[in-house]
Amino acid sequence: MTAAQRPILYSFRRCPYAMRARLALASSGMSCELREVVLRDKPQALRDASPKATVPVLVLPDGRVLEQSLDIMLWALGRHDPQYWLSPPQGSLDAMLALIAECDDVFKNHLDRYKYPQRYGDTDGSAHRQQGAQWLDSLEQRLGDGEFLFGRRPALADMAIAPFVRQFAHVDMDWFMAQPWPHTQAWLSAWMASALFERVMHKYAAWHAEDQGASFPPE
Repeated sequence: MTAAQRPILYSFRRCPYAMRARLALASSGMSCELREVVLRDKPQALRDASPKATVPVLVLPDGRVLEQSLDIMLWALGRHDPQYWLSPPQGSLDAMLALIAECDDVFKNHLDRYKYPQRYGDTDGSAHRQQGAQWLDSLEQRLGDGEFLFGRRPALADMAIAPFVRQFAHVDMDWFMAQPWPHTQAWLSAWMASALFERVMHKYAAWHAEDQGASFPPE
C-alpha cells in the first residue's frame, strides 16, 4: 500500500477514544499514517477534515471521514478481524454495542466529573466516583463469569471499554486497587501489560503540516 492509499489517523496518545481506535486498527493490521495532535494547538488539517476537531478522526483514501472512535473500530474490524473481536464467545455484537453505549453514556459522564470536578462546579467529585463505581460493580460481576466481558477471550467490548476504566483507575490508583473488584483489576492489569497495548501506546512527536505522518502501527 502506497502512502497515498493509506488512511490518515489524527490521534492523541492518552485519549481513550483515540486509544480504542488505535487498538482496532492495530488488531486488523490496517496500515495508516498517524498524525499526533497537540490538543491545545490543533492543526488546521484536522479542522478541515472534521469541524468538530476532536480525536480520533480517520480520513479514508476515498475522502470519506470517520469521526467517531467506534465507527473507526467497526470499519477496521469489518475489513479484517483476525482476533474475532466482532464475534464474542458469548453474547452478540449487538449486546457488546449496548454495553459500550452504557460506558460512553453513563460511565463516561461520571468519569469526567470525577476526574475534572472543577469543570462542573464540584469540589471533589466523590459523588461521581461512587456513581462510576456502581457501574464498575456490574463489570466485576460480568468478569466474574468469564475472563473477559463476553467470554474467555477479548472482544470488541473489552477493547472499547478498557481505555475508560484505565482513565478512571488512574485518577486514584490506590483507591481503585483497594476496591472489591479482583476480576476487574486483573482484567485491566492484563490489558495494560499486553503487547497490543504497548504497541498502540508508542510515543510520537507532534505532527505539523510540513511533516510526514508516522507509520502506524509501529514495526
